[in-house]
Parts: sequence; structure tokens; C-alpha cells
Amino acid sequence: MAHWNMALRSDRHSGGRLGGRRQTMIGSPVGVRTLRIDFVSDLTCPWCAIGLRGLEQAIARLAAELTVELHLQAFELNPGIAAAGEPIADYAARKYGVGAAELAQRQALIRQRGAEAGLALAPRTIVCNTFDGHRLLHWAASSGRALALKKALLAAYHERGENIARPEVLLAAVAEAGLAADTARELLASGRYADEVRASVRHWQLLGIASVPAVIIDKRHLITGGQPAEVYELALQQAAEA
Repeated sequence: MAHWNMALRSDRHSGGRLGGRRQTMIGSPVGVRTLRIDFVSDLTCPWCAIGLRGLEQAIARLAAELTVELHLQAFELNPGIAAAGEPIADYAARKYGVGAAELAQRQALIRQRGAEAGLALAPRTIVCNTFDGHRLLHWAASSGRALALKKALLAAYHERGENIARPEVLLAAVAEAGLAADTARELLASGRYADEVRASVRHWQLLGIASVPAVIIDKRHLITGGQPAEVYELALQQAAEA
């Protein structure tokens, strides 16, 4: 279990390696502090979509003050779900004991929080397997396109309600991110990067991460839950001054 310097803890959430390759440099001011951020998340987690948007907004606000080295890290909340997916009502009842009325309230809250972050989230109808999506993200990192692919996959699932375990949906996201669909198709047909994804999930679990999103700043400060931009902005400023 890691001993985190807790910058913030919150219960606003749906529930790799620290040297991972999914790295994106955001901002390039000269002579300012560079912060490493590990963004640990799963693709079907709505709070992860909200958290990523809030984090990006915070980084943009601080572009003149700091540079961010962003690493996207894989995590699986539901590794046992079949590719066909599970209806959200069945999933919520099985995993959380939640009925239709409470599920509707939770989904409404998520859509409200999404709208506040600038996201048009659709009602979730299924929960699907994300393993192949994480494999593609690992591949995309080698060309610096992991963030673009991540956003395309999040939009497909959370905004359009598509099943991102289906090859045609994954390949459409690959094309949207400016990546080679033929190469991605070959990857999906193989077992490439399966070990790397499993190692990432296990790594973060061993460090005590059990719910996502989890934002780790400079390997020391942990922020849990899908937070608004103001929360991330303050945490980044405090970390930069530390």
C-alpha cells in the first residue's frame, strides 16, 4: 500500500506503471515547473470522463504557469463483463443493489455534472468490457495519440452510447484519433499489449487504488473522484509550489 500525500479526497466517483508510455506533454512555457500527472481510469466510468475534462480545463488555465506531463494509465472496474455488455439496470442491481428509481437519480446527477464540465452525456444503457480499448491506448501512446484516442473512446461510449468492446466501434475511434485502422485491426486480432494492460491494473491496485478516476501528481499527491476544474487547478498550483 502506498503512503500518499493526500491533496484531496472525495467520494464523487463511480465506485500501468508509473513509468508508463502513455505520455502527453501539455503546455510548453519556458522556465516554469513541470508536473507529472498519472491519470488512472477506466473507459466506461462516467466520472472518469468528467474528471478528464475537468483536468484538461485546469491545465489550460495554468498553461502560462506550468507544463504537464500527462500519463494515461489503465484500470479495469469490470474485467469479467462480456464483450456483448450487460444492461445497466442488471449491472447496477447486481453490483450495487440499486433499483430503477435510484439508478435514474444517479444517472441524472452524472449528466448534470457532465453538463457543468461541458459534456453532453447520454443515459448509459450498457456496461461493456474495456480491455481491448486499453490495449489500443497502450499502442496509441507510441505515436503520441493516446489522449486523442482516449477522448474518442469516451465520446463513443458516454456521449453516443456505443459499445466500445465492439471492433467496429473501436476502429472508428482509432480513425477519429488519426491512427491507422489496419494496424489497429491486426492488433485487436492478436494478444498484443494484453500483459502490459494487466500489469498496469495490478500495479495501481497494489498501490491502493480501488476506484477511479485517480489523479496522482508527481507520484505523491492523490486526488480521487471526477472533480471540477477548480479543484484540479488548486491542487496543481499547490503541487507546483511544493
